[in-house]
Amino acid sequence: MKMWRKNLIVCWVGMFVTSIGMSQIAPVLPLYIKHLGVSNTGLIAQFSGIAFGVTYIISAIFSPIWGSAADKFGRKPMLLRASLGMAIVVFSMGFAQNVYELIGLRLLQGAITGYSTACTALIATQTDKDHAGEALGTLSTANIAGSLLGPMIGGYIEENFGLQNVFFITGALLVITFITTVLFVKESFTREEKKVIKIKELWDKVPEKSLTITMFVTFFVLTVALYSVEPIITVYITQLSSNTSHVALIAGMAFSASGLANIIAAPRLGKLSDKIGAQKVMLVALVMAALIFIPQAFVKNPWQLMALRFLLGLTTAGLIPSVNILIKKITPNSLTGRVFGLNMAAGYLGVFGGAVLGGQIAAWFGIRYVFFITSLLLLINAVWVYFNVYKKLSLN
Repeated sequence: MKMWRKNLIVCWVGMFVTSIGMSQIAPVLPLYIKHLGVSNTGLIAQFSGIAFGVTYIISAIFSPIWGSAADKFGRKPMLLRASLGMAIVVFSMGFAQNVYELIGLRLLQGAITGYSTACTALIATQTDKDHAGEALGTLSTANIAGSLLGPMIGGYIEENFGLQNVFFITGALLVITFITTVLFVKESFTREEKKVIKIKELWDKVPEKSLTITMFVTFFVLTVALYSVEPIITVYITQLSSNTSHVALIAGMAFSASGLANIIAAPRLGKLSDKIGAQKVMLVALVMAALIFIPQAFVKNPWQLMALRFLLGLTTAGLIPSVNILIKKITPNSLTGRVFGLNMAAGYLGVFGGAVLGGQIAAWFGIRYVFFITSLLLLINAVWVYFNVYKKLSLN
């Protein structure tokens, strides 16, 4: 088996587990904050929002920094640092004595992330051109599936094993990720002595600035679209369901349906990108995703919503591989880690922005408008991609 394929398997598992580590806390946060002594309902909601969102904001800041370190010191050291660091921090959350310690640990968790960035850079630089779409498409499923399935996994652990065990079990899984990375990830890396360059200097070296910006924005819009429903999906399921005894479980299933579809479709769409061009897959996927959001506003029961969320996952599965393929194509190897770090920062901001946007739209206009406005964002992005990416690359 080729080295990149072996590394792909280990990186997929590691990215899946670290993504779960980032997102599994969402459904248990209010319960854990109450367990830590906060009894006021308003304060619980406020602290929950801060504790969930702060990790992604800090991750957006630190992701380019760790991407730069990956280019300088190698990708494997960054994988080891992130997996072991997250294992310690997540495990420690189970021992938090108050809500401020929990938020502090969530801050620290955001600062030490970087596993996904290093994995993407490692696979992108090791994989030959003919298999880049397949490899990056497969890898992309780990991050998105872990993020979308994480809340359901966290809720399941809490219900069956207890609140604190959510953190202990996830921490143990991250230790296993660290060990498998030590043993099985192989990297041939020759360190070059480079001076530390600032963002402006880095940007001056990026050859295709307009295309790169379009990729960052597309990745941001995609994550906004995927997470815009997170704040409202439980309320929406409650409105749609006559039986409210299993609302949390059904909401988790509806939210995770797109993650399951991603796992199924992304490797295949990645291969298709290798054959016909990533820009073509990206454009069609954006338009289809935008259209599938609209009927979600008119469903009559949770199962219809679940089916549409699954279809959405099939379409969005073509976007992350396409973004990564095009970034790999237009970025010199010496800058790969840093550029993928900036792209991952855009994704983290999209997670936070999507959750905030969905909540605000639902509060001001109603739940159904979350789907309409998200659809509009994707369509606007599709038009931009058509003129700035599709037409430009199709002429070359």
